[in-house]
Amino acid sequence: MSASLASASATTAPDLNALCNNRHLIQTALRVFTVMPWFTVPRRPTGPSRRAVRLLAVLLCLSPIVLTSGACASNQAPPASARATATRTPPPTKPYVNATVPASQSGYDWREFEGTADGWQSRSSQSNEWSGLNRAALNLHSASALIADERGAVLYSKNARAVRPIASVTKLMTAMVVLDTGVSLKNDIRIIEEDRDRLKNSRSRLRINDTVLSRREMIMVALMSSDNRAAHALGRTTFRGGTTEFVQAMNRKARSLGMHNTQFVDSSGLDPRNRSTAEDLVKMVRAASNYPLIRETTSRGEMTLRPFADGTALQYRNTNPLVRSPDWTVEVSKTGFINEAGRCLVMRARIDNRSLYMVFLGSDGKLSTVGDSNRVRDWILTSRRTTAAR
Repeated sequence: MSASLASASATTAPDLNALCNNRHLIQTALRVFTVMPWFTVPRRPTGPSRRAVRLLAVLLCLSPIVLTSGACASNQAPPASARATATRTPPPTKPYVNATVPASQSGYDWREFEGTADGWQSRSSQSNEWSGLNRAALNLHSASALIADERGAVLYSKNARAVRPIASVTKLMTAMVVLDTGVSLKNDIRIIEEDRDRLKNSRSRLRINDTVLSRREMIMVALMSSDNRAAHALGRTTFRGGTTEFVQAMNRKARSLGMHNTQFVDSSGLDPRNRSTAEDLVKMVRAASNYPLIRETTSRGEMTLRPFADGTALQYRNTNPLVRSPDWTVEVSKTGFINEAGRCLVMRARIDNRSLYMVFLGSDGKLSTVGDSNRVRDWILTSRRTTAAR
C-alpha cells in the first residue's frame, strides 16, 4: 500500500511553481483525493483500526499539497521585519547633489572663498610669497577680474563681487553636472531640432538630425569649441526630466560649491540670465580642475571628429588661443561671449611653477581677455624677478 501511496503522490502532486501560480490546481487536487477510489484498505482489521488506516492514507496524500501551499506563501509574502527594513531604508543619494570639490592640499575650504575689496587685500598681504607684488602696476581692461593661487591667496581683484552675465563659461558647469551623474559617456546623442538656438541664432556645424556623437564627444565639442547645440543636447538628454531638471542640478551644484551669487537658467550660456561673479567663478574653475576629461579637453589645442554618417571630418580648435602658445601652460580654461556679457575668460594656468586661477569678465575687444592674461603673467614674473634681485 505504501508503494501505491508514494506512486499516487508523485502522480497527483502538482509542480511547486505551478501551484504557486494557480490556486485552482490545489482546489482540483483536493477534489480528486476526496472522490477517487484509487487506493484500497484490507478488510482486516475492521472498526476503529480500519478507520485509522484510512485516515493515515488521506493524510499522506494531502501532505505534499499542504507543504506546497506553505512554500507558496513564504515565497509570495516576505517577513514583516524585512518589509519594515525595506521601508526604512532611504534611497541612494544622487551623486550630483553632493558632488563637492575634494579638499585642497593646503586644507583651505574654497566654499568660504569670499571677501570685500579690503578683505582681498588683507588676505593676500598675509602671504609672504606675493608680498612683493605691486598691484598699482597692473592695469586690466576687463570689467571684473580676480587672480588667486591654489591656497586661496588673492593676488589681484577688481569688482570681484559684481554679478554679471557669464555667457559660455556656463559650459564648465554643464560638463561637471553631466560627469557627476555617472551616466555612460559612450552612449550616442543625436542633434535634433530642439537643440537649435532660437534665442541668439548662433551658428553650429553640427547639422540637425544628421549629427550623432557620443556623450563624451559632445562634452568635448561643448568645451573646446563652445558649441551651443552640443551643450543643449547634453542638458536635454542627461536626466529624465530633460533640460528643466538639468538646470536644477546646475544650481544645486553651484550652491554645493559655495557659489552664492550664481544663477543658471540654461546649459549653454546663451541666456544672459546665467549670471555669476569673478569670486564665484574661481570656485567653479577650481572644481572643474578635478575632472580629468575637463582638464584634458580644455587644455588641448585642437581635435578632429566625424559626427556625420558619411564620415566627413570636422576640425575643432580651442577658443582660447593661449593653449597653443609656447609661453603658457594652461591646465583648465573656458571662454565666453554674448553681447550682454562681453568677452569672458576663466582658466587655471601655471606661472613661475605655480598654479593660478584667473577670471576675466566683461572685456570689450575680441582679444582683450588674452591681453589681460599676458599682462598678469608679465606682472607676476617681473615682480618675482625684482623681489629676487633685492
